[in-house]
Parts: sequence; structure tokens; C-alpha cells
Amino acid sequence: MTHPLAVAVLAAGKGTRMRSQLPKVLHPLGGRTLVENVLASLDQVQPERQIAIVGYLADEVRSALAHVSELEFVEQTEQLGTGHAVQQVIPALAGFEGNLLVLNGDVPLLRPETIAKMVQTHVDNNNAATILTAQFDDPTGYGRVFCDDNYIVSEIIEHRDCTPDQRNNKRINSGIYCFNWPKLMPVLPPLKSDNDQKEYYLTDVVKELAPVMALDVDDIEEISGINNRKQLSDAATVLQDRIKDELMLSGITMINPDSITIDATVSVAPDVVIEPETHLRGTTTIAAGCHIGPGTLIENSAIGAGTTVRYSVVSDSTIEGAGQIGPYTHLRRQAILGEGCRVGNFVEIKQSQLGNNTNAAHLSYLGNATLGDKVNIGAGTITANYDGVNKHPTVIKDNTKTGSNSVLVAPVTLGENVTVGAGAVVTKDVDANCLIVTRGERRVIKDWQPKLTNKNAPKKS
Repeated sequence: MTHPLAVAVLAAGKGTRMRSQLPKVLHPLGGRTLVENVLASLDQVQPERQIAIVGYLADEVRSALAHVSELEFVEQTEQLGTGHAVQQVIPALAGFEGNLLVLNGDVPLLRPETIAKMVQTHVDNNNAATILTAQFDDPTGYGRVFCDDNYIVSEIIEHRDCTPDQRNNKRINSGIYCFNWPKLMPVLPPLKSDNDQKEYYLTDVVKELAPVMALDVDDIEEISGINNRKQLSDAATVLQDRIKDELMLSGITMINPDSITIDATVSVAPDVVIEPETHLRGTTTIAAGCHIGPGTLIENSAIGAGTTVRYSVVSDSTIEGAGQIGPYTHLRRQAILGEGCRVGNFVEIKQSQLGNNTNAAHLSYLGNATLGDKVNIGAGTITANYDGVNKHPTVIKDNTKTGSNSVLVAPVTLGENVTVGAGAVVTKDVDANCLIVTRGERRVIKDWQPKLTNKNAPKKS
């Protein structure tokens, strides 16, 4: 017998304590938004339905999550508590006979293994509800969960309503639940808001369901909610430690890991060395045998095997392998480098493609350019690709070399085996196997001084 699973993610709140115009669930953490981290934790349970309950700036949240396949949205126009939020999914889940997992969009540190264990516990025990709980040394302020030796829950009491003896109970409610939906649905509409906050609490359904089981989380950091920027920073530290520990145990060397940051969305192969002050972000992939850093930022880029990148910035670009990049190189906007390229000091490459074993070692700018194999770009060479209105292409074919301080005024094509003399300004296409020199004839004027350089010098007769 199968047990279909639906997931409802509570993502309607503003997050006043974040002091931000951005909805709380859209604040970034480790390369994803908070709510994207929550959705990513579902990897091991494969839900049949995923529903985001949105409210504050709902259109922004929808837009930010538009890339999530088959994610459904329901709107909570008034934020009247967790029970009220789950009430909004009743029409969407009409006829659904499975289990409903309720997650909070601002609790981003849950591990997929924890969610899988919770759902399995729920199914194995045929529970009406399963509550993820934790035991805190100091549970002050948290609602207490009371259960017997078999973890069967009798009640949940808010801290302010507990007696002194009840406050000695260290088991708290994380606000994460798995429900049998056919049993939950009938008890949702009668929920009342007769409390100090005038809100509908999901905890009130517990006394209407049986059996309800508590499941203690192994690592209490997993259930940490984000309510302000300090908590967001703390969560980032926890997530970074997890990411880096996992990578180091998989065969990656990190020198001074505390100075390194790596997004959860980054993929790093074994036998990579990452040096201090290096930051890997977005959808970056680093292949085996690379040496990255120190002092390097790589985002949304693919770095091929055996490449070295030092003191450089690489964004939205591809290095196919065995490259030598840096120091102080900037690759951006779909720069694509073939095998064995060397790009060095103060070189910027934008929206350009370099063939295999092509070099640009010093002080150059290549924009909207296509270079063949074994091209050598001399120091100070630039492509003048912008006429003030439009960008234009430059094509440099195999085995061509440019001299220092040459300017290639696009649109222009240099054929194979062309040599461009130092200081040349190339404004027209050059055929293969040519030398192009545009400097004027050398003139040497002896005994020359600029005017007014020496007022005291005797005048010539």
C-alpha cells in the first residue's frame, strides 16, 4: 500500500523583525532563499504535491519560486496563525487521501534525513499526527509537549500557561508536523481564535486527533527559525560548517576553512584544493584536480579539471580544463575558455570564446570576441567592441599573435597565422599569413626640447 504525501510550506509572513521590505522567506542563505532551502530538504521523501502558502508580497514569492517544478500556491490574505494557514489548503487537497507534511518557510536547516525519518515514523505507526520535537536545556518561551514513555502526546501547553512543575519539561514543539489528511481535515474548520493573539493555532488540533506521536530531532540546530538578521547570520554559520565538513570528508582540501564560503548549490569534485579567502557561489561546479584561490570569487561557473584560479573573479563563465587563471583576472558574462588556456594579470574577458591553448597573459580586454586555437594576445591588446550604441564582434583565427598595445576596432576579423605589430590599430579585416603594422615611419629629432622647458636658456641668434 502506498502513502501519498503532500507538503504545505508556510510562507505568508512579512517577517517584521527582519526590518526589510523583502518577504522573510526570500532572504538568501547559502545560495538559496530560506524557502528554497526548505523545499530542498524534501529530496528524500518525493512528495506528490507541494503547496506554498503565500501572503505578504505574494507575487514576489511566486516569482522567486516560479522555477520550482509543479509547486502550487494558495494565498492566505490575512495572517491569522498557523491553523488558519493550513485551513487555506482544504480546497486544494479536496479528495486527497494521503499524509500532509507541514513545514515553515523560515526554518531552513532541516536535513533531508530528518524529514524522511519523520515521515517514515508517521507511516509505520499509523499516526493521526506526528510532531517533530526537541529537548532544550533552557526551553523558556517554548510550548511544551507532554507525552508518555511511548512518545504518545497527550497535550501541548504554551509556556505562559504552564505550571511551575510543567515548565520543568524540556521537550518543546518545533512547529513541524505530519498529519493524516483525512483525519485532520474535519477538525480544521472548527478551530477557534479565543486566545491572546486572536489567532488560529495548529496545536489546537492535537487534542482532537489520536494517536499523536512526538519525534525528537537529533540536532536541535535543525529546527532553528529565522526571525531577525542575527539568526540569519547564525544559520549561515551552521550551514557553512555542514557544507565544508561534508566536502572535506569527500576528499577536498581546504586551507583555513573559516575564511572560505561555499553555497549549498556548489558542486566540488575530489582532489580539489581550496585556499583561504575563496568564495564559491551559485551553480558553480569545480572538477577534480583544480587549485582554487587564494583570494578568488567564482559564481555560476564551470571550472574544468586541473585548472588553477588565483586572486581572480569568475562569473557566469566556463573554463574547460587545465587552465591557468590569474592573478587578478576577471572572466564574466559567458566567457568560455578552451583547454589549456592561460589568462593572466589584469585581463578582462567578457562574452568571448577562446580556443585551446590560447593565451592572454597581461593587461588586456577581450569583449565579444572569438579566438581560435594557439592565439597569443600581447600585453595591452584590447578589442574596441563598443561604438557608443552597439557592441561588435572580433574574430581572431588560429595561431595569430598580437603585439603589445594593439587595438582591434570591431567589427574586424584576423585570419590564421596573422602577426599584428606592436602599437597597431587594426580597423579592417586582415587575411591569413599576414603581418600588419600601422605605425608611422620612425623619426629622430636631435637636440630637441619642448617649448618653455628652460626659460633661462640662451636664445639662438
